[in-house]
Amino acid sequence: MPHFTTADGTQLYYSQAGEGIPVIALAGLTRNGGDFDHVAPHMPVRFIRLDYRGRGKSDWADPSTYTIPQEAEDTLALMDHLGLKQAAILGTSRGGLIAMLLAATVKDRLLGVALNDIGPEIADAGLDVIKKYVGKTPLQKTYKEAAQVRALTWTHFQDVPMERWVHEVSNHYEETPDGLKLRYDPKLRDAVLEAGAQPAPDLWPLYDALNGLPLALIRGANSDLLTVETADEMLSRRPDMIRADIPKRGHVPFLDEELSLDALAEWLEDLHGY
Repeated sequence: MPHFTTADGTQLYYSQAGEGIPVIALAGLTRNGGDFDHVAPHMPVRFIRLDYRGRGKSDWADPSTYTIPQEAEDTLALMDHLGLKQAAILGTSRGGLIAMLLAATVKDRLLGVALNDIGPEIADAGLDVIKKYVGKTPLQKTYKEAAQVRALTWTHFQDVPMERWVHEVSNHYEETPDGLKLRYDPKLRDAVLEAGAQPAPDLWPLYDALNGLPLALIRGANSDLLTVETADEMLSRRPDMIRADIPKRGHVPFLDEELSLDALAEWLEDLHGY
């Protein structure tokens, strides 16, 4: 399995496939590269996925390093490891925040950014949901049980086949004789709660730093994290931004929905012309 070692000695897992423009896929807070399984077959690019420290197949690390600045630094380390002077970022949730930070600090390394259900304002309702589940082992014992619970309780998603829910939970958890285990360091919860105890920073300057880069926003129409008002303001500031609101999806769209794929295809065309 491909790994590289960061400056502090942490080994991080990544995968890549395809040829062409390098696109680095950055997942959500507790997630990993498997989140992009659905969209990967539709990406005619050099598609690179990174498991953050403490997630997926990467090493667990000091929880104090489970921060967006460190994860941005790790993304740059991956680019350096692969010999990439520039890359585009497809950022889901936290991955999009990392992309915005990179735009504000090392914009010359970016070819463009596609944001999946994330913006510079994060709704309290969505944050509260995250705080309730992060770092906690699920009560269900099997993938089947967890998928059934998700299908019943995730009412902000509609018309999702059961096999998709099974894929989702198998990506987030490991099924063991003792029940389901997290595929990430439970101490990530400490980092999240610590960050939440600090005053929320103004992230609009980070978003504005994307100016001039090909930009797309894919939003779940039922999202509890990215409000339609914030998405509207994002479009107001960047009228050239490609935007798709995905019906029957919450936080986050799977990215293989027809509207998602249309937006990504248009974004990729912009990358070619950048």
